[in-house]
Amino acid sequence: MENDHLSYNPTLDEIVFEHRNKKYGAYDLRTSYRRILTRSLIIGTALFCIAAISPIVVMKIKQLTAKDKTEVKADLMEILPEEDKPKEEIKEKEEAPPPPPPKQEEKIEIIQNVVPEPVKAPKVETPPPPISEQLKTTTGLINQEGVKQTAHVPPPVQAPPKAAAVESKAPSTTEVYESVDQDAEFPGGGLSAFRSKFSENFDTSAMEGGEGTIKATVTFIVERDGSITDIKVQGGNSDFNQEATRTVKSVKTKWKPAKINDQPVRQRYKMPITMNFE
Repeated sequence: MENDHLSYNPTLDEIVFEHRNKKYGAYDLRTSYRRILTRSLIIGTALFCIAAISPIVVMKIKQLTAKDKTEVKADLMEILPEEDKPKEEIKEKEEAPPPPPPKQEEKIEIIQNVVPEPVKAPKVETPPPPISEQLKTTTGLINQEGVKQTAHVPPPVQAPPKAAAVESKAPSTTEVYESVDQDAEFPGGGLSAFRSKFSENFDTSAMEGGEGTIKATVTFIVERDGSITDIKVQGGNSDFNQEATRTVKSVKTKWKPAKINDQPVRQRYKMPITMNFE
């Protein structure tokens, strides 16, 4: 009995799971671990061998199933040079017809007209032809027979055409002109007198004071009857612009209207203004 106990050699798993439920999954895994590892190694080795041998097997199958090669015998052929073609006979060029004789221009008759050089005891060898003969043909230094051609006669001088009378157009009664024959004028001294009226009627109490120098441009239309319309003031100070507009309207004296062709017309007038407020 004692010998049986001595011959019993328990495994580590039996020692660990002694007096425990061996039906538990951990014991089963431990006991089947070596068997599963061995089986996996065998299967992996087999798959590796199959993967390594497969290309060789496929190549052998292709070699066995490949069609027999057909040998084609190709011999070089000797290329013979082409026979020279017989040269075509060169046709003789037809002789070109002779060119027509050059057309001779008709000679113009010329009467010799040499002015003798002034020398002592001049000897006139060829007297100049009369004026009547010179007018019938062309004159030159030598005589030459040919077709008579009258000398150049200057064309008659034509009188210049008479200038057409310029019709004066009546100016428009509604158009506003910038450029006129006679500018509009304020009675009593022109623009200077109008500036004086503007300064007298300007109400400085409308300004707060301390604005300094203010510049603006007043534009208006001087009508055909001398009255002023369409008053506009362009400047940086709105209070000054309003007072300047009121001041221009307050000047009731009529202007002398502008004129074009002695006819009264409407004219746009510009007047720059500069005032100092301290």
